[in-house]
Amino acid sequence: MSGQRYRMGIDLGGTKIEGAVFGLSHELLFRERIETPRHDYQETLIAIGNLIAKAETAVGADVTVGIGMPGTLSPATGLVKNANSVWLNGKPFDTDLEDTVGRRLRFSNDANCFALSEAVDGAGKDARTVFGVILGTGCGGGIVVDGQVLVGRNAIGGEWGHTPLPSPSEEEIPGPDCYCGRQGCLETWISGPALEAQYAAACGKKLDASEIAMRLDGDRRAKACFEAWLSRLGRGLASVINILDPDVIVLGGGLSNIDQIYSHIDSYVHPHIFSDTCTTPILKHVHGDSSGVRGAAWLWDAISDGAT
Repeated sequence: MSGQRYRMGIDLGGTKIEGAVFGLSHELLFRERIETPRHDYQETLIAIGNLIAKAETAVGADVTVGIGMPGTLSPATGLVKNANSVWLNGKPFDTDLEDTVGRRLRFSNDANCFALSEAVDGAGKDARTVFGVILGTGCGGGIVVDGQVLVGRNAIGGEWGHTPLPSPSEEEIPGPDCYCGRQGCLETWISGPALEAQYAAACGKKLDASEIAMRLDGDRRAKACFEAWLSRLGRGLASVINILDPDVIVLGGGLSNIDQIYSHIDSYVHPHIFSDTCTTPILKHVHGDSSGVRGAAWLWDAISDGAT
């Protein structure tokens, strides 16, 4: 190995594990995706270890490694909590993985990694406070302030997806069941599966979110369903602005690619803001699917030892 030390990010997802190595100027030197060994904790550790070894061989240099993971590490127990990849929950993932690869690693929630990537050199570049949103199979959030991930005392900073839907109508109470054990969490209203379920209930037909988006111009029921979804998203984002007042909000995940969001969302956000004006830009990601792995790579600069 050379004396050069590059940054590597690992994005651990429910269906795939992505690894990427970046040079000193953020240039991509190595990238590979492999299938996640679903529901097999030990094989997940081994797969990540093998990916790191392969990357170092490919670039001919040592790498620092940051891990973007579902859920987070509990400050109270040191074990994984809140992961929708449920085979990680209750496990000492950080120490087990460090033992597997024989080195120190940095860990953070995948939404934190997304927010960090977009804050470093994406849609939130040069902004002091960035709130990053992942709208996909779930609904994640991450906060970056002055280039540092805001983890929080309980390691749940940015977890807006498991707050209640703000200002619910009578028809929205109590709301759908959530995997966390509650009802009416924001995630149950504005995630991809939520939009698909709402369309199916209204139209009697199952379509994925991308297909619903393609029908917005000619299908009035799809348009009505989307507008109801936008209303819920707008209320959720307004609650973030009222509490955090970020300089920018950046949207990621599959639903963030629906362009109609950006031309309409302000009208659903602004009525709920506790201010005479609201100039907070709500922007589409720059780095897309790469943001998670990129943000994981920057963790060595953005969080302190022991933070997750």
